[in-house]
Amino acid sequence: MVTEMEDVVFSCTGNGIQVDRKVVQTLQKNFVQVQNILDQNRLLINEINQNHESTIPDNLTRNVGLIRELNNNIRRVVDLYADLSSSVTTSMEAFSEGESNNANQSDQRDGQKRIRSS
Repeated sequence: MVTEMEDVVFSCTGNGIQVDRKVVQTLQKNFVQVQNILDQNRLLINEINQNHESTIPDNLTRNVGLIRELNNNIRRVVDLYADLSSSVTTSMEAFSEGESNNANQSDQRDGQKRIRSS
């Protein structure tokens, strides 16, 4: 899935608009980090469940630290998704500004042509 990100194209106005390479790299990096954390969480949850079922006091005590680690990982995932959202929003705002500037420049050129042809 990560390698497919290199071929991402956003279609905002019917035109195929390629996403900035930097944005794609940020998305890839964050998605890989999220996936690694989620994989680690799966292992943590399995260990927490095993410790809970064992009823050995040391294992139950160990769960306190494991649950804290799990909670911290969840916070990190939330932060990474916030970064992803911010990156996409910033990219789309920059794109919109570029489209607006291009339209204004085109209108100005059209206006100049009409004045000359009068």
